[in-house]
Amino acid sequence: MLFGKLLPREGNFFEMFNQHAERIVEAGRAFSQLVANYGDEHLRDKYNQDVDNAERAADRVTHEVNKTLHQTFITPIDREHIHTLINTMDDVADLLQDCAESMALYDVRHMTAEIHRLTDLSVKCCERVRDAVKLLDRIADQSTAEAALKTCEEIDRLEGDADRVLRAAMSKLFREEPDVREVIKLKAIYELLETVTDKCEDVANIIEGIVLENS
Repeated sequence: MLFGKLLPREGNFFEMFNQHAERIVEAGRAFSQLVANYGDEHLRDKYNQDVDNAERAADRVTHEVNKTLHQTFITPIDREHIHTLINTMDDVADLLQDCAESMALYDVRHMTAEIHRLTDLSVKCCERVRDAVKLLDRIADQSTAEAALKTCEEIDRLEGDADRVLRAAMSKLFREEPDVREVIKLKAIYELLETVTDKCEDVANIIEGIVLENS
């Protein structure tokens, strides 16, 4: 029995990465629906709950990855890469939940065009993260490695778009919004949403490192 416990094992990390990435996309799409249906209190509550559910499911996957990592002698990629990747992915899910909670806590009354645009970019980033993660178990193949790197470049581009939207949104907010309370609320929401794309870019950078070291 002891001998069996000492044998090296390879956890199914790639499948768990995929599961987590799907939860990120679920959270992003639920948040997008929350924004799209913000005027309907019933739907707003429903999609807020959907974001929470996806975030909690992502947390469970993160816990399982970290637990498996401690129990595994031989890993398919560098141990530090596994740890950093799953925890950075989990940050994305956490930030989406923070966005939804902040809208309720700050009593945001209406959705601006800038919130819609930043939300759209955030969801696209989450979807690209999922697409890149799906390729990780096949990056020994050169064409797959190149596809993963290209997807990471797309995430970088989307993050740059979000930066520009944020700057324009801040300029408009400070020039046109007379209510200081609204300025504070919307500024916080804009920055949180842009941070989602920042964190997706962090995930992309980790994936690029994994690809370059293992392809």
